[in-house]
Amino acid sequence: MAFKPQSEDEGAMSDINVTPLVDVMLVLVIILLVTAPLLTQSVHVTLPKTAETTADIKEQPLQLGIDAQGVITLNKLPIADHAALESALRAELLKNPEIGLHLYADQDVVYSKVAEVMATVQHSGIAKIAFVTEKQ
Repeated sequence: MAFKPQSEDEGAMSDINVTPLVDVMLVLVIILLVTAPLLTQSVHVTLPKTAETTADIKEQPLQLGIDAQGVITLNKLPIADHAALESALRAELLKNPEIGLHLYADQDVVYSKVAEVMATVQHSGIAKIAFVTEKQ
């Protein structure tokens, strides 16, 4: 068996061997074809029938609003300043320790005003805050 000596004129082999790549891809296709029918199988069960229930609406979250002029409202009632807001939120928190808050902020409100209101809400002890937005 004779080997051809590599001459200095020949460059390095620059072709990519795709055979291992094809082998791996074929194995993945076979695995996909074998497991796909297993994913569509389900267990057929007859579920029990129950009466329809309604959601518990007595635990409504607080509605905190900030309009374009920076006026703060709590449940659609105007609030004079941050101290009054904090005391009102603490009173609501004493009634229900798990109460949440929905924050409605106008898109024209300065961010610093929203940040101040959020800090007041945090100081009052309310931990559940949700931002309400409109779908575009």
